[in-house]
Amino acid sequence: MQTTHDALFKALADPTRRALLARLTAGETSVLDLARPFRMTQPAITKHLRVLEDAGLISQSKKA
Repeated sequence: MQTTHDALFKALADPTRRALLARLTAGETSVLDLARPFRMTQPAITKHLRVLEDAGLISQSKKA
């Protein structure tokens, strides 16, 4: 069973997730805009965001 601290450390251990978190400190943005500077697919970015969300570091919402 993963504790809250384990989830937090797991989320912050990855340099891509730290970079995403740093970009999000500037404000809300779309997944597409977040993915632009990285050499990875949108689904890969979404997986990273899910880890950050599971750790309680971000929250996501869908806007039409």
